[in-house]
Amino acid sequence: MMKKLKAIAPLIPAFALAFAMAGAAAAQTATPIPRIESRDGRHALIVDGAPFVMLAGQVNNSSNYAEPLKAAWPVLDAMNANTVEVPIAWEQVEPVEGRFDFTFLQELLDQARAHDKRVVLLWFGTWKNTSPAYTPAWVKLDNARFPRMKDQQGKDHGVLTPLSKATMEADRRAFVKVMEYLRDHDRQNTVIMVQPENETGSYRVPRDFSAEGNRLFAQQIPATLARKLGKSGTWEQAFGKQAPRAFNTWYVASFVDALAKAGKAVKALPMYVNASLAGPSNVPDPTGVASGGPQWDVLDIWKAAAPAIDFAAPDIYDRDSGNVIQYLDKYTRPDNPLMVPEIGNAREFARFFWPTIGRGGIGFAPFGMDGTGYFNYPLGAKELDKQTLAAFALPYAAVGSIMRDWARIAATRPTWGAAKPDDGSVQSVTLGAWKITADWGQWQFGMKDWTWIKADPTPWGAEPVGGVAVAQLSDTEYLVMGDHVRVSFSAANGREDGTIVSIEEGTFRDGKWVMSRVWNGDQTDYGINLIDRPQVLKVTTGFHSRK
Repeated sequence: MMKKLKAIAPLIPAFALAFAMAGAAAAQTATPIPRIESRDGRHALIVDGAPFVMLAGQVNNSSNYAEPLKAAWPVLDAMNANTVEVPIAWEQVEPVEGRFDFTFLQELLDQARAHDKRVVLLWFGTWKNTSPAYTPAWVKLDNARFPRMKDQQGKDHGVLTPLSKATMEADRRAFVKVMEYLRDHDRQNTVIMVQPENETGSYRVPRDFSAEGNRLFAQQIPATLARKLGKSGTWEQAFGKQAPRAFNTWYVASFVDALAKAGKAVKALPMYVNASLAGPSNVPDPTGVASGGPQWDVLDIWKAAAPAIDFAAPDIYDRDSGNVIQYLDKYTRPDNPLMVPEIGNAREFARFFWPTIGRGGIGFAPFGMDGTGYFNYPLGAKELDKQTLAAFALPYAAVGSIMRDWARIAATRPTWGAAKPDDGSVQSVTLGAWKITADWGQWQFGMKDWTWIKADPTPWGAEPVGGVAVAQLSDTEYLVMGDHVRVSFSAANGREDGTIVSIEEGTFRDGKWVMSRVWNGDQTDYGINLIDRPQVLKVTTGFHSRK
């Protein structure tokens, strides 16, 4: 463009030429590269220079082609998503060794831009659900060059070994080519984050029992890991029964770190890893978990081995509400931003969006959000009907209306979130001088235990729906969002002189609160009832003056 303008410069008036050349230069200027900012134990995803919340959906595994990808956009629009997570496979990028094809990647960028969606790119390379299924044929068929793990009997396991330098270098080369393409063809940063590999590790075989694996396993643990954990000795001396899994974790994480480090040297996008989860309340048996993956109990090993990885994230398909909350808590750490990159797409999973963002989560994505007709029930929904999509669309619409402002607030102020638990029990927290309580199954008016007037149970009272997120804006002000929930404020520590000064519905404009109406009377006499609309409220509290 600039060369063409210079060539015809004699034909253009000076002021017009200057204006045109300035516009061309601006068009070639990249937006700021997305990044993770962490401060005082809180985290923010920065996109276009400002905090951002990923209201995302992940497409099905085989929707990483141009035609099936088209079936995703109506679903994403219906759920009010601003981001899509899409895989790109090593076999797509490098079907013949040394020959690279980015046709689909460009198609993904074009479609995402046309539909005003940001992208999280999922690299399916050496591992995808621990399997090498997405590697090129020339990798799958050359077991001498790209060896598998060996089991305890010396037989080949289905998983590629993380100890192979040849596999790592080949995978890294292809991944770097992807990052080079993004650097050169995505200067506006449609892709805001990258996941190198997918659900790493190995089931049933906790480590590589090859001759090389046995040799390394007998050695002292790496000095970096010893310093991180305050342990020493051989793997068995340092980790006991969990030694095979700790060993595999170190080498898998080191493998992935090599990719991330090389990719970031090309374009420094945030990079994360996702975990195929086991039980949240126990250290899993090494043969019953994806050994080597970023499970909650080995995150410190990942942090030591993979400093180029910004965070680890849980893939949640557990329908038990108590387990889900434990997962969220275990991945919410001062050194680990919370994101849920995969969760079941059944209606009951939508409620867990609220405790995710209430813990400062930077993103949330149900899996299988496209119209290709594939459903992974019983992990997810039997079908994406209107009721299922609406369960995700409602919280996305509420937070989406103030997305940047919520992200900014959550990165700097105390927040809390709750989902209706399976037993329907009341949830509460104390923020500042106020106790905030979430109750479920209430009508907008009145009390469940009234006997003087007859009322049918709420239609949603027995259903696994409902949640709330609260941010403390100041000593006296709170932001409240939610659905199918009754929220109540009461003075903490037994004080009886507290009062609600006002409850305003509104939004933010240019970072400032703008009220659209005041809730009062029937709307507030029985708590704050958020049911089926994307409403944002600001609650102002106070205490009576004393003589």
